[in-house]
Amino acid sequence: MRATATFSVKAFVPTELKPEPAVPTGLPVGVATMEKHFDGEVVGRSATLFTAAFDQSTGVGTYVAMESFEGSLHGREGAFNFVHSATTAGSDRTAEFFSIVPSSGTGALTGISGAGGLAVEADGTHRIWFDYEVG
Repeated sequence: MRATATFSVKAFVPTELKPEPAVPTGLPVGVATMEKHFDGEVVGRSATLFTAAFDQSTGVGTYVAMESFEGSLHGREGAFNFVHSATTAGSDRTAEFFSIVPSSGTGALTGISGAGGLAVEADGTHRIWFDYEVG
């Protein structure tokens, strides 16, 4: 099944966590926590650990995010983890990865598996979709 939604970032909080020992590279590495809210066929919120090597001024970099979602997909309530990453050269998304973490589902989402994706439209609307099975 495919469940789609829009989402908004309610909080983005950079942390002081840095790799030790530090290794100087061409892009700074940072860690942040995020809270997102979802509306549509996916309803709920997620808590996210977000890591990136990214240049804010050019929009060039790569991120990896681990999200813990609670809410519902097509009315099935529960929680699960999903991971995603992408690389950007400023205005594009390449090398995208998106996967629901096996054995992470609870409630009516116990046994969830699958993949999905994220997109940001030209008007700034953030979209997410899950291609999933529960079983």
